[in-house]
Amino acid sequence: MWTEHDVLAGGLRMHYVAAGPEQGPLVVLLHGFPEFWRAWEYQLGPLARAGFRVVAPDLRGYNLTEKPPEVHAYRVETLQNDVAALIRALGRERAQVVGHDWGGIVAWQLAIRQPGMVERLVILNAPHPAVSRRVMKDPAQQRRSWYIFFFQLPWLPERLLPAFGNWALRGTRPGSYTEEDRAHYRRAWAQPGAASGMINYYRALLRHGTRHGLNRHDPHNETVKAPTLIIWGDKDVALLPEMAEAQPWVPDLRLVHLPRASHWVMRDEPVKVNNLLIDFLQG
Repeated sequence: MWTEHDVLAGGLRMHYVAAGPEQGPLVVLLHGFPEFWRAWEYQLGPLARAGFRVVAPDLRGYNLTEKPPEVHAYRVETLQNDVAALIRALGRERAQVVGHDWGGIVAWQLAIRQPGMVERLVILNAPHPAVSRRVMKDPAQQRRSWYIFFFQLPWLPERLLPAFGNWALRGTRPGSYTEEDRAHYRRAWAQPGAASGMINYYRALLRHGTRHGLNRHDPHNETVKAPTLIIWGDKDVALLPEMAEAQPWVPDLRLVHLPRASHWVMRDEPVKVNNLLIDFLQG
């Protein structure tokens, strides 16, 4: 069973759930859009029973974590610093980091920019930044990413967020998200400021030329030094299969495709994902 906590991390009040022995190796689970910590409910117990101290935060702007109103507060550089501050606030110098979707984008950047913070890296359906820039030039991927441009509009995306959130969770296997799950998500989306906070990830992506963004070339070294596992659900309707490739930027890479899983791979294939996670994180 998990417990709920709040912590001040780099000036941001973050909410998180934790499970497993307090002195166990730290594993930080980073959710994506439009989820929150509960994205990992099928992983928390198995990882805790394997001896890990598992922490799943609500990222900036989501659910019970603080939600700054300014768009620039959601730059990827800021988001990665949130995770680094959380790790330090938990009394650790580094962690094994697992990220899905936007959580994967943040995890990539943390591993690239602050490599000393990341012992091992696991990515679920989130492209390496260099791969994202290259594949986003493909018109087929641009069509799949239409919602990024829709989210640049004022007020309308916030108004339609509940409907869009339900739409975004489509494509999973029957039962991957129950009606009870969806009720939890609706409550999270209804938190004051959450709609704008969640959408501001996409606004900052384009408006502030983030390193993971679509409109700027990053001249810096984007090599990931940490051993890395990518788990990719091949039935992802938002990302082309080419987005899964990460070499030559990740020398120590293992890539596992799950052909029957959607973008929400950890919900569609929890047993397979958990086995892969435990095997990899135990080294």
